[in-house]
Amino acid sequence: MLQHDQVLLGLRRGAHGAGTWSPPGGHLEFGEDPEACVRREAREEAGIELETCEFVGVTNDVFESERRHYVTLFFKATQFSGVPSVREPEKCDAWQWWPWASLPANLFLPLVNFRRGSAFVPS
Repeated sequence: MLQHDQVLLGLRRGAHGAGTWSPPGGHLEFGEDPEACVRREAREEAGIELETCEFVGVTNDVFESERRHYVTLFFKATQFSGVPSVREPEKCDAWQWWPWASLPANLFLPLVNFRRGSAFVPS
């Protein structure tokens, strides 16, 4: 989610990527539309209702030490309602708005790859 050139990130805990900052997200449910998943995860994790979503890219993410491999879809939401709050404390310690130009160093691998330009971005 973007708000005044800032992105909402949560400090991950418990799963792979613990101690890194990541946008809201998660696994697709069987048969779920990716945009519906983005909306559901934002609501479940941060209490945010997304009004607009736009697909902006995809990354290929290999977590060597965990022996996990994911393809991550990135969406941008510029209109939403609600105030971010920790809804799943077993998965997230905090939500914080960060300027896109100065994100923290400890980013979740898919976001690192997206920022490096390792993502396919539709034209």
